[in-house]
Amino acid sequence: MKHILMIAYHFPPVRVSSGIQRTLKFCRYLLDHGWTAQILTVQPRAYEQVSDGQMQEIPPEVFVTRAFALDTSRHLAIKGRYVGWMALPDRWVSWCFGGVLSGLAMVMKHKPKVIWSTYPIATAHLIGLILHRLTGLPWVADFRDSMTEDDYPANPKQKKVYQWIEQQTVKHCTNAVFTTPGAIRMYAARYPEIPENRWALIPNGYDEENFAQAEQSESYRIALTNKDKNRIVLLHSGVLYPSERDPTQFFQALAELLKAGVIVPGGLKIVLRATGHDDLHRQLIEQHGLQEFVFLEPGVAYQEALAEMLVADGLLIFQAANCNHQIPAKIYEYLRARRPIFALTDPKGDTAGVLLEAKIPYVVPLDDRDAIIKELTGFLELLKSNQALIAGIDNVKRHSREARTQLLVDLLDAI
Repeated sequence: MKHILMIAYHFPPVRVSSGIQRTLKFCRYLLDHGWTAQILTVQPRAYEQVSDGQMQEIPPEVFVTRAFALDTSRHLAIKGRYVGWMALPDRWVSWCFGGVLSGLAMVMKHKPKVIWSTYPIATAHLIGLILHRLTGLPWVADFRDSMTEDDYPANPKQKKVYQWIEQQTVKHCTNAVFTTPGAIRMYAARYPEIPENRWALIPNGYDEENFAQAEQSESYRIALTNKDKNRIVLLHSGVLYPSERDPTQFFQALAELLKAGVIVPGGLKIVLRATGHDDLHRQLIEQHGLQEFVFLEPGVAYQEALAEMLVADGLLIFQAANCNHQIPAKIYEYLRARRPIFALTDPKGDTAGVLLEAKIPYVVPLDDRDAIIKELTGFLELLKSNQALIAGIDNVKRHSREARTQLLVDLLDAI
């Protein structure tokens, strides 16, 4: 077996949305291709929320090192305040020291062929950069999405540090991996001196084993039993950012549909699960008089979240046009759930591209209230008559984690 050192902040037992699955599933399916992963992550105290729900999914062959790490805002702040440099490039910068030492020990012990680090925690790439420079091992930098943009990070000092890490990563890595074609185009234009073969595309995906377990779970049975068959249930599962996934126009459209009698109390329920910004969204819901239609619900275990997707009448995607080069990881789980999808996103973006490729036509701009009113009205009618389109099984299988792992294996074997 060949060995790969994988540096990832997000790994069980952290409790987050779909982002945790990428590293976890890679280390699971790499074993089928002659690669064994050693995971370098953080001690659980660095996480704000933890859950043991997916700990059993870590393969016994995978060696996990949890290096010293603190969250500056929770562990080093005094009365809620801390010096800015203590959170550069991010709040987990303390992981860098312990991560490098632990990583060197892992290199000595396991003799990996490749180092792999994954964003969105910038410190992971910083550790990868240092280990690469110290050991000379090939380094695959998994950016997923863009690390910097015109308005991100908003803090000038943080942005400067992010830009330096990004520049050094692109310069020294063997391959830079992204999850969307749009992100690759952005970086190819930003760094024209970098050879084209350095950029690689490995999208996110869904895991068939997780869905098979969810379909046999008690959570699924309960969800089916408790489902209100007299009203349509629409679900958005995961973070609903105030800007990049702003639901304001959606709420305004619902208010207009309520006035017009298109929707009535008891006929429609919209569940926003684990938005991360409940207080803000609650104000908008109340402002538009939608308390009988829109419900803010807390986060649940991953299996329960999948079961909820499988039972919902329709699934919602929110994605602004300034994120056209990004694709929410949950979209692949939505496709596998094989429920109708209504996407509030730019029809020209990468998110819409995935849906249109699957022959799912229910795509409307996030910021166009009138278009939302028209298209949502039609979508609800299709749901009532069970005529809404879903992704075909052949299209769905293309997005499995097994298929995505094959892309990673092809990349690793070529190094």
